Amino acid sequence: MIRVAIAGGTGYTAGELLRILLNHPMVEISAVLSSTLAGEMVSSVHKDLTGDTNLRFTSDLSSPQGRKEIDLIFLTLGHGLSKRYLDELNLPESCKIIDLGNDFRLDTHYKGEDFVYGLCELNREEIVKAKYIANPGCFATSILLALLPLAVDAKLNDDIHIHAITGSTGAGKSLSESTHFSYRDSNISVYKPFTHQHLGEIKRVLETISAKSLSSATQEHSAALGEIPNINFVPIRGDFTRGIFASIYTKITGDLTLEQVYSLYNSFYLGSPFVKISREPISMKEVVNTNKTLLHIESHNGYWHITSVIDNLLKGASGQAVQNMNLMFSIEESSALRLKGSAF
Repeated sequence: MIRVAIAGGTGYTAGELLRILLNHPMVEISAVLSSTLAGEMVSSVHKDLTGDTNLRFTSDLSSPQGRKEIDLIFLTLGHGLSKRYLDELNLPESCKIIDLGNDFRLDTHYKGEDFVYGLCELNREEIVKAKYIANPGCFATSILLALLPLAVDAKLNDDIHIHAITGSTGAGKSLSESTHFSYRDSNISVYKPFTHQHLGEIKRVLETISAKSLSSATQEHSAALGEIPNINFVPIRGDFTRGIFASIYTKITGDLTLEQVYSLYNSFYLGSPFVKISREPISMKEVVNTNKTLLHIESHNGYWHITSVIDNLLKGASGQAVQNMNLMFSIEESSALRLKGSAF
């Protein structure tokens, strides 16, 4: 059994981790950490788990309720808190880490090790060998999965336009004016246009792919491959609780038919259990409450339109974290992640 701990155990992503891991055949949850609720029942916060677990929150791994003998810790802390927390926690050398925050997505080095960017469909081989994983952001996951086949095949145009709408859980549990029901209900609003923090991840991944392609490219393709696409990303707050719908349009380098593009995507995601390519228009409800990504592609007058839908708390956070854990411990990648979508 894999003995795991969850730090920052009161938030939405921690709740989703618990829901998955309690049903994982290879996992024992050793500790759920909270500095403010030590001794309280986990189900007193995550009420959907009432009757499913008798776990209690513990303040740290050395307390009477905690256990030092853990194989993996999930960090579900606020952004910018993971590095400080790890320094204070003093984990055993053998303990693996999956950070669901943004601390290590760009600044990857920690105590002589590098955090591997945990986008399973891109870095599967590296994840299998990794000790530390930086779980991707939710917007970055949805957008990158829509663009990866084109990027790897050097077909991305240098101008990409993205509008993506997300549910209120993407903002976490902390209250603010924009998370209140009276603001969010029957309302949509743009926030952080062209400056969202997930842009850094998206650009870093595409730069890395471009550099690899450039090193192996023929002379005739090198000029196109050397340029990093200009990404115009406009995030939108939606009036629903969970899910991301990303609408992406761009041109494609080279003369490809729609059939060829579908073939490219199907080939790239062959063997990826959670990415599906649909010939029919897609909707967000098809993936909410699941670890799936659905992609749909259309073309018109030289432009290509790609839609991507995920659940921001699952494929965009906790589900992907468990998918990473499965790979790290050589478990079936989809273990405990065959979840039914709401659909209606």
